[in-house]
Amino acid sequence: MDPQDIDTLLPRELVSLEEPPAEKDACIEHLLDMAVEAGRVEDRETALEALFAREEETTTGVGMGIGIPHAQTDAVTRPTVVFARSDRGVDFDAMDDEPATLIFMLLVPEGGSEEHLGMLSSLSRALMHEEVRDSLHEAESPEAVRETLREAVA
Repeated sequence: MDPQDIDTLLPRELVSLEEPPAEKDACIEHLLDMAVEAGRVEDRETALEALFAREEETTTGVGMGIGIPHAQTDAVTRPTVVFARSDRGVDFDAMDDEPATLIFMLLVPEGGSEEHLGMLSSLSRALMHEEVRDSLHEAESPEAVRETLREAVA
């Protein structure tokens, strides 16, 4: 992923530093609603079904306090990332049993498999670094979150 892709994938309005709902399904709906309000999702219910279907396949709690709910669906107008940070954590059923405090929702139009996998891969690699996770926890603005991610994927 090119660092400049962050600006397109994750606009300021899709970064939330407010505490999301504590329950996983409600948290997913909260992030999806942000994407709907930003005009990135045309059909909320279809996108929600795709996200929940993906959650049923296997956990999107990747460990280290990270949750990455994601889906491919025609309900999405363009590749989108939504970010939320939680102080208390959201249980995403991670294998390490740690709640997610950094939550990234990835939404990709149907047929965007390569792009979807590339986004997941770049984000996952960046989040393996403790200093990136720490910077995201300490970010005081949406722009600070975006800058951290730009630097991490460079």
